[in-house]
Amino acid sequence: MSLRALIFDVDGTLAETEDLHRRSFNAAFAELDLPWQWDREVNRGLLAVSGGLERMRFFQERLPETERVSEARLRAVQPVKRRIYGEMLAGGALELRPGVRALLEAAPIAGLRCAVVTAASSASFEALAQGCLWAPAEEIFEVVITGDDVTCKKPDPQGYLLALERLGLTTEEVLVFEDSPVGHAAACAAEMRVVVTPSEEGPGDADFGDSLVLPSLERAHWPAFGFTP
Repeated sequence: MSLRALIFDVDGTLAETEDLHRRSFNAAFAELDLPWQWDREVNRGLLAVSGGLERMRFFQERLPETERVSEARLRAVQPVKRRIYGEMLAGGALELRPGVRALLEAAPIAGLRCAVVTAASSASFEALAQGCLWAPAEEIFEVVITGDDVTCKKPDPQGYLLALERLGLTTEEVLVFEDSPVGHAAACAAEMRVVVTPSEEGPGDADFGDSLVLPSLERAHWPAFGFTP
């Protein structure tokens, strides 16, 4: 069966957002007088968990009881972090990863539809779209699934299965682009073919099984996943 759509993860795949998320969280912690600081090593460990609120819960579960805070205080971090993240993106803090724009522009010319499946909130995705994309997201992606659209985030396959349903396609007709073990696991659980371009901020010893692993989505690598427009 022929390829009919490309589905992209966002954080780490479209752009190297993970360290910007880390810096945004640290700035939000400081603004709210929460005595936490995530360095890059801590953040790499947290990338095994999808979603900002979920990462904070995971982080504090490993702290002494006296250093933990209420659920309400964790939730209060979210809007502050999102504001700071959006401000950083609006200031030009990030660009798309190499090859991403060229692939997204070439795909529809070749008759391929494009979609997004991310564990990030719709607000976070929109901030990245406004800061990094050259056109409104709805003009580039036919389907956008965010963490707000599902009840279970990656590594659960729900987001990918929902995207497939909205595209009206089968697993054999799509190709997923991911960067992390948790996202890769989600796509594999949905029985989709995956191309991995590992994030610089991710674990260096990640196992992606038999999936194709590439350094980037630059044009020279497209034939490796069968795209030769």
